[in-house]
Amino acid sequence: MSHFYESFHPNNYNIYLDINRATKTITGKTIIRGEALASSISIHQKYLDIKSVLVDNQAAIFKMRDEAILLPDVKTGDIEVIIEYSAKLTDSMMGIYPSYYEVDGEKKQLIGTQFETTFARQAFPSVDEPAAKATFDLAIKFDEHPGETIIANMPEIRVEDGVHYFETTVKMSTYLVAFAFGEMLSKYTTTESGVKIGVFATKAHQAKELDFGLDIAKRSIEFYEDFYQTPYPLPHSWQLALPDFSAGAMENWGLVTYREAYLLIDPDNTSLSTKQLVSTVISHELAHQWFGDLVTMKWWDNLWLNESFANMMEYVAIDALEPDWKIWESFQTSEAPAALQRDAIDGVQSVHVQVEDPAEIDSLFDGAIVYAKGARMLVMVRALIGDDALRKGLKNYFASHQFGNATGADLWAALGETSGMDIGRIMQSWLEQPGYPVVNAKVVDGKLTISQSQFFIGENEPKARQWQIPLNSNYAEAPAIFADTETTLGNYQQLRSQNGAPFRLNVGNNSHFIVKYDEKLLADIIEHVDELDSISQLQLLQDLRLLAEGGQISYATVVPLLGHFITSPSNIVNSALYSLANDLKKFVTPNSVAEQQLQAFFNKMSDNQVNRLGWLPVDGETNDDQLTRPYVLNATLYAENQKSIEMAHQIYQNNADKVADLPADVRVFILKNEIKNYGNRDLVNQMLTAYRQTADASYKSDLRVAVTSTQDADLIKQIVTEFKNAETIKPQDLRAWFRGILANSHGEQAAWDWIRNDWDWLEKTVGGDMEFTTYITVIAGIFKTPTRLKEFKYFFWPMLETPGLKREITMDLKVIESRVNLIAAEQVAVNQAVEAQIK
Repeated sequence: MSHFYESFHPNNYNIYLDINRATKTITGKTIIRGEALASSISIHQKYLDIKSVLVDNQAAIFKMRDEAILLPDVKTGDIEVIIEYSAKLTDSMMGIYPSYYEVDGEKKQLIGTQFETTFARQAFPSVDEPAAKATFDLAIKFDEHPGETIIANMPEIRVEDGVHYFETTVKMSTYLVAFAFGEMLSKYTTTESGVKIGVFATKAHQAKELDFGLDIAKRSIEFYEDFYQTPYPLPHSWQLALPDFSAGAMENWGLVTYREAYLLIDPDNTSLSTKQLVSTVISHELAHQWFGDLVTMKWWDNLWLNESFANMMEYVAIDALEPDWKIWESFQTSEAPAALQRDAIDGVQSVHVQVEDPAEIDSLFDGAIVYAKGARMLVMVRALIGDDALRKGLKNYFASHQFGNATGADLWAALGETSGMDIGRIMQSWLEQPGYPVVNAKVVDGKLTISQSQFFIGENEPKARQWQIPLNSNYAEAPAIFADTETTLGNYQQLRSQNGAPFRLNVGNNSHFIVKYDEKLLADIIEHVDELDSISQLQLLQDLRLLAEGGQISYATVVPLLGHFITSPSNIVNSALYSLANDLKKFVTPNSVAEQQLQAFFNKMSDNQVNRLGWLPVDGETNDDQLTRPYVLNATLYAENQKSIEMAHQIYQNNADKVADLPADVRVFILKNEIKNYGNRDLVNQMLTAYRQTADASYKSDLRVAVTSTQDADLIKQIVTEFKNAETIKPQDLRAWFRGILANSHGEQAAWDWIRNDWDWLEKTVGGDMEFTTYITVIAGIFKTPTRLKEFKYFFWPMLETPGLKREITMDLKVIESRVNLIAAEQVAVNQAVEAQIK
């Protein structure tokens, strides 16, 4: 497929928009100045009603094609194209769209934009491709009321006859253009280098909720200017919270947009984990202001270049800004396991993917691969070359490509030059191949041997893939980069006594592979497990979990090992421990003897920790204790520990008139316990009302989790009828509600029936959106019986040819299939192993 940029190079857009919220209409006029390289050129448009096209002030012949205006007869060289058109304000959270909110019972709107990936063409005609960089002059008029604000990528320069004019932008891609208007709260500060920072939100929020984001944004920009040794290229950096927003956040240059949950924080009551999440989202988007905005991928196949990089840098930045948070630990509990799980399925995309069709471009945004696996690859590179070479390489990369476009090869070249290593060759195997290796470490005839092969979960067709693996062993005898299929390191007894510690690979867990130790080597590690740091303990549990998922070892052999970790005060060890323990739930059916035994096992695991930590946060406790408490409270409630159930109920009753003020770290468990064990229709309705009324995103999320855990069939029916009511559940939040009911054994059937009956409605409502396929992912994360597998296949198989759905459906079939097969093979052994632990 040819790109429009090959025949037409825009260099400036003069965009006039008149937006009327009352009639939901846009009237627009776009003047594009640029160079025609051929006598026939095309310009993108989508859903625009084109009134007239002039080329150099003469009426031009034009034809409408799918998402394009074709101008078959223009002179080559410099031309000016003037297009007048009208369009509709959409409710799809794409293009120019309204966000809805209420203040004191009054309904209001905030207008914002979302142009990534290919939605700028719904707002103005353009060559809507990342390589087609140009400057933009925006002029916007709207049905303005007193007290409203309008913001955009650049500062406003004047208002004339109700039209707001903005400074000309720097050279940039169309998908990064942004503006917003309505009634807004705002707070400002300035960085050391003079960049103005602002945070904006609707007046449904309190001014104090803007402070945290403002501080993180300011310090992130200062950090990046220093780290990249390249100044921030614009006069300001605005952060805007939109009430309706499909993704998490979007790095529009100079005007970053966010879901409210990822920018606004109540300083008086927010959990540490939420603060960490919000700060990494902000620093991710601000990393993009250079990497993505200043230098942009040439085409969407290099999307990973933007996302993987920002995904690594968010942790580099927050680690520097808040060292006490030990934020790399949360990289190990979120990004690493997500990437390892997804990347083990045959048919997964590689990080770098060839793609053309706009519908396929959206399906590229596979968070576990393009973001998480890509970030792990870059963490590997950083570990290999060190920060000095990384920073020098980046500085040169920005200098050579600023205001232009680049590919992965350009980045490897820049880093290779400063590090003196052939980074491109090492990274090739990680970037272009799907999947990752398992390294087998075993003692054969007294010799320590390692070998690599691709690791799979579920059905697969093995390919003879090999990787250049940075081994990071604690034994110097292991090679730094392992590129062979197999190698012998020497006599095991000798190596063991020389090194004085159990043999280990991937120390620090920075490389994207897992390790299968034979019984002898594993027993040695377990015997000295207390000497391992928490990341190494987490890694051991994570690798065991994956090996069990992939059928390389039995879950039954892992169950007795869990006891070694249950007293750990480390939150990341607890994260891995309970992630593994929660996996055992798939082997039991509701209300069976096996389930009661598993509950007893959870009780045994969590009881001492619950007693040690208590239900409520304590002043001055460690970050680890704050972050561990949720894991053990969740476990004690699954165990139906009577003392815990009563304790949570007591706390609820003591605070029944001010539930929102319960400590945010534990509030969700108290609410969920109340609904599950003491709930009735009145309580559910009371929580639904609170959900509609609150503007606090983390409280909203807690209410959702609680309400969807009800066991009452009639209440479940009532909740499902709210799925299509945007007054209660915004489309951006629907997937989480759907998942909550589906994951509840009492609600699974109702949720599954709903999505099958209302699929067409769902596609109309959120179908144009990069999050859409994740509805299928969610179902695949829960289904575990042969019947559900059949139903899933019957419903989704006919959709295989729908653009953007094919990979997701085929992969998710494998996910469910492998789970069904694993349960059939392991159920008896696992349940016996659990029973043995509680005796």
